[in-house]
Amino acid sequence: MLDAALAQLVRHGYDSLSIDVVAERSGVHRTTVYRRWRDVGGLLADVLHEASVDAWRPPDTGSLEGDLLAVNHEVQTGLTTDPVTVALIAASFRSEQAAEALRAFWADRYDRCADIVRRAVERGEIPAGTDARRLLVAATAPLYHELVLMRVAADARLPDRAARDAATAARAGAFTDR
Repeated sequence: MLDAALAQLVRHGYDSLSIDVVAERSGVHRTTVYRRWRDVGGLLADVLHEASVDAWRPPDTGSLEGDLLAVNHEVQTGLTTDPVTVALIAASFRSEQAAEALRAFWADRYDRCADIVRRAVERGEIPAGTDARRLLVAATAPLYHELVLMRVAADARLPDRAARDAATAARAGAFTDR
C-alpha cells in the first residue's frame, strides 16, 4: 500500500492521492486502507518513515571537504534523478502529518551526518564546538534552493562550490558559538 501511495504521488501529485486510489492501486478494499490510516497524511507519514529505515551512512573520504562534496553529489543526484524526494517535499506542504514525518526524516539524516563534523574536529580541520547541523545545512541548502525552490536545471559545479564554501566557513569558525 505504501508503494502504491508513493507511485501515485510521484506520477500524479498530491491532489490525486486518496485512500480510494491507494486501495485500487494496491488491489485491496478501501476499508483495509482506512483501518490502517485515517487519511492521506498518515499514509505519507508512513512512506517517509519507511524511507528513513535504511542503512545509509555519510561518506568518509578522509576530509571534511571531501565528505561534504560526496554528500552534495548524493543530494543533487537524488533531487535530479529520483522524483520521490521532490514529491515528498511537495506533499509535506499539504499535510501536517507528512511535514512532521519529513522533519523527523531530515533530523535523522542530520544526526547521521554529524559524524562528518565529529571526524573533521578529531582531525583538527575545524574548531571544536562546530555546530554540525548548521554546517550541514550551509553545505546542502544551495542545492535545495536551486533545484527545489527555484526549479532550475542542475549545475554540475554547484555541489562542489557549496561544499567548498561551507568547509571554508567551518575552518574559519563560522559554525561555532564563539
